[in-house]
Amino acid sequence: MTVTEELLDANRQYAASFAKGDLPMPPGRQTAILVCMDARIDPARALGLQEGDAHVIRNAGGLATDDAIRSLVISYKLLGTREFVVIHHTDCGMLTFTNDDIRQQLQRDLGVDASAIDFRPFSDVEESVRRDLVTIRSSPLIPDEIPVRGFVYDVRSGALSEVA
Repeated sequence: MTVTEELLDANRQYAASFAKGDLPMPPGRQTAILVCMDARIDPARALGLQEGDAHVIRNAGGLATDDAIRSLVISYKLLGTREFVVIHHTDCGMLTFTNDDIRQQLQRDLGVDASAIDFRPFSDVEESVRRDLVTIRSSPLIPDEIPVRGFVYDVRSGALSEVA
């Protein structure tokens, strides 16, 4: 059985007793969380969230990319969020490569030129959070009154540390 088949079996079990189909579309806690896609982070469990509580936006590094900003704008403008949280983490894969590394791998393995793509690796997790906070706060699409806070999640302890 493939992993996808296992996931589908699990979904059938989940759906059989699903009782939250009446949740409203806007997140109940009026919060949007931008977090890394790392499988070691379960934002709902780490933050005590339930279905319907918050928007969770995930990408490699938890970075404030154009697409993440797009999601945050939709979250606040159309769905009522009033607070943003950015979470990066220790031992992040984004610390392990450079643009040149991945571009060379893609050229070698697939014969494609990825020189126009910035994969946005970084060498300092806290500094990356600070950059993302500046990116979000300085976006003309996001009002100044929305609080934006940043944290580093420790993958070993599960604890969050705020980044000033």
